[in-house]
Amino acid sequence: MSAVVDLSRLAPGFAQPALDSQTVFRTCLDALADPGRVKHLAGGILESPPAGASPAAVAVLLALLDQDTPLWLGEGLRDGDVAAYLRFHTGCPIVRSPAEAGFALLAGGDEAASLSDFMQGSETFPDRSATLVVQCDGLSNTRDAMDGAGGWRLTGPGIREQAWLQVAGARADFPRQWASNRKCFPCGVDVFFASGLSLAGLPRTTRLEA
Repeated sequence: MSAVVDLSRLAPGFAQPALDSQTVFRTCLDALADPGRVKHLAGGILESPPAGASPAAVAVLLALLDQDTPLWLGEGLRDGDVAAYLRFHTGCPIVRSPAEAGFALLAGGDEAASLSDFMQGSETFPDRSATLVVQCDGLSNTRDAMDGAGGWRLTGPGIREQAWLQVAGARADFPRQWASNRKCFPCGVDVFFASGLSLAGLPRTTRLEA
């Protein structure tokens, strides 16, 4: 990965860094407290994300990354504008191994790494685990859409009875991987799905049925 950054190619970050970062941070917390419920960011919060990244995915990382949070990027993102953009705006180090990453950005169908490849935390320090931001083609809470690929029934803490989430473009084996991730509790990763200006959170406590 080249260390040379062409600043003329970098898109701007948040228009109001402090305010926008706080707004996105609160939305992230809300998404994890209300698992699977699709949340929407304001249209003007990030007008020019780097090529290959959705506004919601980039906004989450701008709000959560800093120089002490190593980031792993999935295939197609490591050597392009996304890496340079996030490194410049957040100061985060880019790591080559998922096991070193506190955060990760990847596409929904990216098979370069599995959930178990990332930092899992420990029983003593379960918070020392990775948070994944997974880009997808669309998010919906409409139960009628559950017949298609990526349609899941969710139960668990934060959900009243049950919830429905469709993640268009998700890996076919994500439900199997998620079941294994949940068995590791209190260890395991947490996931944000992002599409356009929408995002949905899956904390490791959520049960998922395809």
